[in-house]
Amino acid sequence: MAISQWMQKKKQEKALEYKSEKLDIPGNLWVKCFKCAETLYNKDLENNLKVCPKCGYHFKLSSKERIAMLLDEASFSPYDYEMRSKDFLHFVDSLPYSQRLKDYEQKSGLLEAITTGEGTIAGKHAVACVMDFSFMGGSMGSVVGEKITRAVEKAIGLRLPVIIVSTSGGARMQEGIMSLMQMAKTSGALARLSDEKLPFISILSDPTTGGVSASYAMLGDINLAEPGALVGFAGQRVIEQTIRQKLPPGFQRAEFLKDHGMVDIVVERKDLRDTLVKCLDWFGY
Repeated sequence: MAISQWMQKKKQEKALEYKSEKLDIPGNLWVKCFKCAETLYNKDLENNLKVCPKCGYHFKLSSKERIAMLLDEASFSPYDYEMRSKDFLHFVDSLPYSQRLKDYEQKSGLLEAITTGEGTIAGKHAVACVMDFSFMGGSMGSVVGEKITRAVEKAIGLRLPVIIVSTSGGARMQEGIMSLMQMAKTSGALARLSDEKLPFISILSDPTTGGVSASYAMLGDINLAEPGALVGFAGQRVIEQTIRQKLPPGFQRAEFLKDHGMVDIVVERKDLRDTLVKCLDWFGY
């Protein structure tokens, strides 16, 4: 079977898999919880910060929703909003990369997988970088890395703390080595932030994987994670095949990482803003 046929088959299987999670009700008024299969009224779910009231499953938030939840109303000023990725490798898989970028811009309403800027949290100024999984699975390409680096540099100039909310499938394969270079670039920028004695708070949401988890996402002075968030580099099946052992229950979940010293606090979404305020107080902001 050709690789293109295999990819098409996997895409069809995934479409069938997700179809069962949607309810055939006009207007998208109801949604089924991915974890407990409870039928939830969309308005009630939104009022609960998109957390299932029955099992506590944390649905994904858009970058816009995340900013509205964490920052003070109308306080956010974006950085480098017009930056877009380029198809400098002329990469083609099932679609040309240039076309894929246009499609995701239309679907997500975003120009890239991250929004950066500055704002206030309970009156405390900070630089915030918020990833969005709806744009190519939150993948990290050259623009994502550049926007984070510029945001960190601005934070150094303004003497402000940095908060990064991560959700990502990893480095963007369509940009090849250019996407992998962002791991070193963002890590270097955060090292300069640390040298300046300025704090970095990392928030890990579901999922945070691949090159993002292997770089800036795990470098926080404080690493916070939402309950049940998948955090890791390689997938569980790949690891099991490599080491030829069965991994323990809950491996790569936020609670497991906290128990093993990789995450400082697992915070429910309703408590995340207050926890950030306490962290900023502790750092003297």
